[in-house]
Amino acid sequence: MIKAALGSTLFFFAAPCVVAGVIPWWISGWADPRFWPAALLIIAGLLVVVRAFIRFVREGRGTPAPIAPTERLVIGGDFRFVRNPMYVGVLAIILAQALLFLDPWLLAYAALAWTTMASFVRWYEEPVLRQRYASQYDEYCKAVPAWIPRARPWRPTDRPA
Repeated sequence: MIKAALGSTLFFFAAPCVVAGVIPWWISGWADPRFWPAALLIIAGLLVVVRAFIRFVREGRGTPAPIAPTERLVIGGDFRFVRNPMYVGVLAIILAQALLFLDPWLLAYAALAWTTMASFVRWYEEPVLRQRYASQYDEYCKAVPAWIPRARPWRPTDRPA
């Protein structure tokens, strides 16, 4: 578990921190915040991302990085509401920064980031997970949406929606 925690920590700084922090800073310069309520969405997005990383270590016994995948399919916590909570959290952070700084370039970047993430999920992650976890992943996909969270958490004993 220590190896998974270290790998996840490294991947956290290499991926979400760059995508939702460094690149938006480079685009906007984080100058002249104008719409402060957006800071709450940044905090909420960050909490979702951090909880998902912790879940990958504890429940999945691995990392979100493709080079060090989990031993188990991660379907607890925020993954009961949406299949891609890390990506949704990262997008929330980017969109919140677009609001915070009223920066249309960050809005365009959010669209590009989502297109990139959705393509990666569709053409790499989903086939790999389907191959690795077979019917367990299929059942999960039928019950839990990829991008827009469910109103109530799914339980593996629930019938698919």
